[in-house]
Amino acid sequence: MKNQSPKVMKNNNQKRNFSNKSPGNFENKKNRNNNNNNYEENKFSKKRNYEFANSNDKSKENSKNSLYKKRNNQQYSHKENGLDDLIWGKHPVLSVLESQSAVNRIWCTPEIRSSEKFFLLLKEFKSRGVLIEEVSWSRISQITYGGVHQGIVLQKSYSQTTSLNNLIENAKTKSSHATLICLDGITDPHNVGAIVRSAEAFGCHGIILPQRRSSGLTGTVAKVAAGALENIEVSRVVNLNRALSELKDNGFIIVGLSADASESITEFNLKVPLVIVIGSENKGLSLLTQKNCDYLLRIPLFGKTSSLNASVAAAISIFQLSKKYQSINKI
Repeated sequence: MKNQSPKVMKNNNQKRNFSNKSPGNFENKKNRNNNNNNYEENKFSKKRNYEFANSNDKSKENSKNSLYKKRNNQQYSHKENGLDDLIWGKHPVLSVLESQSAVNRIWCTPEIRSSEKFFLLLKEFKSRGVLIEEVSWSRISQITYGGVHQGIVLQKSYSQTTSLNNLIENAKTKSSHATLICLDGITDPHNVGAIVRSAEAFGCHGIILPQRRSSGLTGTVAKVAAGALENIEVSRVVNLNRALSELKDNGFIIVGLSADASESITEFNLKVPLVIVIGSENKGLSLLTQKNCDYLLRIPLFGKTSSLNASVAAAISIFQLSKKYQSINKI
């Protein structure tokens, strides 16, 4: 070592310095590469988190929109099913009954009927033509779509009803050729509303509805009737055929519409006062109702269609018969 020249020693030192710096340079380069990789990973991670957050936001928004849509559909479904006409719970129903408001129908459990307060009120409303049904708790839950009903639910009526005797007396007082419309088994509220509208428009003096197998005076009936319900009297009877017998005893002629009748409505010689009985679209008049009719008439059809909608048939028959007695009065 002592014999080496300064030049050689210098070259050796440079080599040693180079060898000492090489690992450091490599580590620095490696660190820089790692930093770059970490930066790219962080950048990708941020992007992924952002996209995930956006997807969550969209998912929440879609879920919220779906919830709103479902709620709106439920509300629409409730309106279609008549929930707007219903009142349930002991205190709300009791308030309606005590106020003597118009009631269409009541469902209750046996426990409610055993209460003296409810028993007397329910008995009174039944005598006025309101349909009272004793059903199970689960049935009322089904009617109210799971509402807290406490065993009783009430369906409002959109018009006050009158007794059959009052209807007959008022009709005879108003006209010597009084015309009443009686519905047998028409459960579609749209048809009932349309018939009420036609009956009032053509000057009929009242509507007779049976308690069972018939739509009540619901909100749909009132809407389709377009105000006619306020200008015509309606009577709800417990037994339709007993009511027809009572009408006969008071001098009314009972005319039933039947597609199988031999006599056409255009050939019928009017005898007044008159009760026009209209049956449902599917079944028409019941056999017992047909037996209680004095005449069965058909509307002549000339096309391939074999039958008419109940409300259309009612409008045609009311117009045809009212046109005849109006011409008689002019003579």
